[in-house]
Amino acid sequence: MSGRDPHETHRTATPLELLYDLTFVIAFGLAADELAHALAADHLAVGLGGFAFAMFAVTWAWIQYTWFASAYDTDDWLCRLMVLVQMLGVLVLALGLPAMFASLEHGEHLDNRVMVLGYVVMRVPMVAMWLRAHRGDASRSRAPLVYVATIVVSQLIWCWIALADLSIRETLVAMVVPLLIELGGPVFGERLATQHRIPWHAHHLAERYGLLVIIALGEGLLGTVAALSAIVGPDGPGWTWDVAVLGFAGVAMTFGMWWIYFVLPNGELLHRHRERALPWAYSHFAIMAALVAVGAGLHVAAFFVEHHSELGSFATVLTVAVPLAAYVLGTFGLYTLLTRTFEPFHVVLLGGTTGVVVAAVLMARSGVPLEWCLLVLAATPWVTVVGYETIGHRRTEDVLAAG
Repeated sequence: MSGRDPHETHRTATPLELLYDLTFVIAFGLAADELAHALAADHLAVGLGGFAFAMFAVTWAWIQYTWFASAYDTDDWLCRLMVLVQMLGVLVLALGLPAMFASLEHGEHLDNRVMVLGYVVMRVPMVAMWLRAHRGDASRSRAPLVYVATIVVSQLIWCWIALADLSIRETLVAMVVPLLIELGGPVFGERLATQHRIPWHAHHLAERYGLLVIIALGEGLLGTVAALSAIVGPDGPGWTWDVAVLGFAGVAMTFGMWWIYFVLPNGELLHRHRERALPWAYSHFAIMAALVAVGAGLHVAAFFVEHHSELGSFATVLTVAVPLAAYVLGTFGLYTLLTRTFEPFHVVLLGGTTGVVVAAVLMARSGVPLEWCLLVLAATPWVTVVGYETIGHRRTEDVLAAG
C-alpha cells in the first residue's frame, strides 16, 4: 500500500466504489423524505436543522472513503472486506435519520445514537485502512497518522455527545468541537506532508464527485414521479395535460441541473491546481444538500397535490425554488474556487436566473396552478446552459489555455 500514481492514465471509478455509492442512494433518499415530511407539516426549523445535520453526516462519510480510495485503493481481499463493513455503517447511519428528525420535533434531546453507531461501524475499518497506509507508504507516513488521530478523537467526542444527557441546544454547542476536528484533519494532514502529500488522483476525484451528484439528482426524479403518481393514481384525476406539464418540468429541471454541473472541467483544473482541492471538496456539502433538497421540494409538491400538506401553493413552490437557486449559485461558486477568476458574464447569467425564479414565485403568489409554476421554475438552470453553450464555453477554454 505505497500509494497510487496521481498521474495514472485512464483512472476511473472501480466497481467496488460504485457498489459503495449505492448505500448513499438510500441515505440521501431518507434525508429527502424526512425533510419533505417536515416541510409539508410546516415544521421549517425542524426540517432544515435536521436536514443540515443529516446531509453533513452522510456526505462526510462518503468524502472520507473516497479520498482514501483515490490514493490507496489496492482492491485486495482485506480492502474489500473493510469496505463491506463501511457499507453496513452507512446503512446504520441512514436508519438513524428518522429518530434524529423525530427527536428535534418532539423531544428535548437530540437522538443521534444510531447515527453515531453507524459512524463507529464505518470508522473502525477506516482507521485500519489509514494504519495500513502508514505502514506501507513510508514516504507519507505522517499524514495517515494525522487522519487516524482526528478520526479517533472526533469519534470519541461524538460518542460522548450521543450518550450524555444534553439538551438540544447544549448538543449543538458541543458539536462544534468534533466538527472542527473532522474538517481540520485533511487540512493538517496536507500541511504536515508538504513534500509527500497523499497521492489522490484529480481526474478520479472529479469523476467520483460527479457520480455522487448524479445520485443526488436522482432525488429530483423520484420527487417528480411522486408528484405524478399523486395525480394519475387511483385517487387522482388521471392523465391530463397537467400531468404532462408537471412531468416535463421535473425532468427538465433535473436535466438542467446535471448539465450545468458538468460544464466545468473539474478534473483538469484540479490536476493543475491541487492546492485548491480542499475548498472545492468542502463546497460540495452545499451542492449536495441543495440537490437533495430540490428532490425533497418536489416530494412536497406531491403532498400538496394529494392534499396532505399544510402548505399552500406559494410555499410549496418556495420549497423547490430556494434550493434550486442555491444550487445554481453553488455551481458558479465552484467555478470561482477552481479558476480564481471573476467573470462579468456570470453576473448576467445570475441576473437572468434570478428573474426566472422570481417569475415562478410571483406566479404562485398570484394563484397560477402549481404545475405551471414548476414549469417556469424548471427554466432556472437552463439560463446557464444556454449562456454557456453560446458564449461562456469560449471563456472556459481561455481559462484552461492560460493554465
